[in-house]
Amino acid sequence: MSFLGNTLDRQSTRRGDTAYLEELLAKPDTEIVLSTARTLVFQDREPLQPGHDLTSAKALGADPKELVFLGLRAESGRAVFATTLPQDDEDLADQGGLKLIDLRTLALQKAFNPEDLGALAQARALIHWHRTHRHCSRCGEKTVMAEAGYRRDCPACESPHFPRTDPCVIMLITDKSGDRALLGRPARLPEGIYTTLAGFMEPGETIEQAVRRETLEESGIRVGNVRLISNQPWPFPANLMLGCIGEATSFEIEIEDDELEACKWCDREEVRQMVAGTHPEGHLIPPSISIAFELITGWLEQKL
Repeated sequence: MSFLGNTLDRQSTRRGDTAYLEELLAKPDTEIVLSTARTLVFQDREPLQPGHDLTSAKALGADPKELVFLGLRAESGRAVFATTLPQDDEDLADQGGLKLIDLRTLALQKAFNPEDLGALAQARALIHWHRTHRHCSRCGEKTVMAEAGYRRDCPACESPHFPRTDPCVIMLITDKSGDRALLGRPARLPEGIYTTLAGFMEPGETIEQAVRRETLEESGIRVGNVRLISNQPWPFPANLMLGCIGEATSFEIEIEDDELEACKWCDREEVRQMVAGTHPEGHLIPPSISIAFELITGWLEQKL
């Protein structure tokens, strides 16, 4: 799984210390992660470096008042900030000397070590929140950044607003024998990919209740016992994936909504073919960056 390796010391107790943050920002080795609405922006040189120096960041249009403090690197103590750029991808590409890559592609390419990829995930989630929460949800006034980017305040009604993380259950459902797994195919995925079922938690739900509800809604399958196995930050845009395994108590699939275009019970031999890329119908499972891959292969190897 990707995005698990973030080792930054977030220095959460010092986010309100303006003098401290200014001191960090003035250091020549401080890194500024830059992003547009869609991609992360790097200097076009090898190996890729996660951040820019402050001078380069400002030259590209970064606003020092909109810098989010991510934390200090564990080994060097170097400070890492992040912000969004006002230009779109096309404008930046025309400037030359830059490389624009989305976070999912970086993870698939293993372009960065786990520590850097985790920090970039933190940056993207926070940047997305700031881009989409410019105005107060209570009165509509434009908000201002506070607490080093971990809060936005409304100057009109004084409402504070905090970054959101959306919990999402993702579950491998098995039959009573544990030898068959329920896999579905959402239309949004590339052709042929089958994956575990998943969905957002609702207010007032436990993880187990969300697993049962989502499975029933998507497949018509009822679920009994549920176990939480693992979790993963998933910055698309700001989810926390809660990986579970559940045991079905009914087995006839009924797709009644538009979440899935196909759903089926798969035995281990069929899933092995999906993993190996030898399935006769070309069916595959998601890539290894995802918690779905870990759940499916963990079940396949009888490690869950």
